[in-house]
Amino acid sequence: MFKKLLSVVVLIGASLVAQAEEFEAGKHYEVLPTAVKTADPSKVEVIEMFGYPCPHCNTFEPLLESWVKQQADGVDFKRIPVVFGRSWEPMARAYYTAELLGEVEKTHQAMFDAIHLQRKRFRDLEALADYYADLGVDRAKFEKTFNSFAVNTKLNQGDSKVRSYQIDGVPSMVVNGKYRITAAMAGGQQQMLKVVDYLVEKEQQ
Repeated sequence: MFKKLLSVVVLIGASLVAQAEEFEAGKHYEVLPTAVKTADPSKVEVIEMFGYPCPHCNTFEPLLESWVKQQADGVDFKRIPVVFGRSWEPMARAYYTAELLGEVEKTHQAMFDAIHLQRKRFRDLEALADYYADLGVDRAKFEKTFNSFAVNTKLNQGDSKVRSYQIDGVPSMVVNGKYRITAAMAGGQQQMLKVVDYLVEKEQQ
């Protein structure tokens, strides 16, 4: 009986070692040169860096949404819209506006669908206000918030995070301000989430 128990322990240990060796720093994910302070040290922070115009972010969203629903309270998940060019800024503002108004759940997937399925183009406040109003968001509140100090602050903070995390493409994931993961490094979008799981577990330990 003792020998059987010992063999089970050895097998479990070997499995954990194999899992630990499955993902390597510099190969499957990058360790950031300087760790960035997180909002809540009691939780493991996971951030998705995304952009509504990005087709890869669009295909990643259903996988990510499913992953988010499976997370326990110990994971603090956030999204940050990146601004890789002037045309991306209105859509980043729209995300932050929806976030401040508590309307992200209603509008987030709808924005991806509008851009990548319906081929809509959002270049200014008026076009975005029209669309968000169609989704049931109060138009007056949306317009008032869109260019507000709060949204400007979030944009500046987002730009700072992009630099700190050394983001040069999206979607990218950042775990606890220490690790950056991309689909290219991980070996695909589904694999990227597996690397995130591995790093979350690593931080929880």
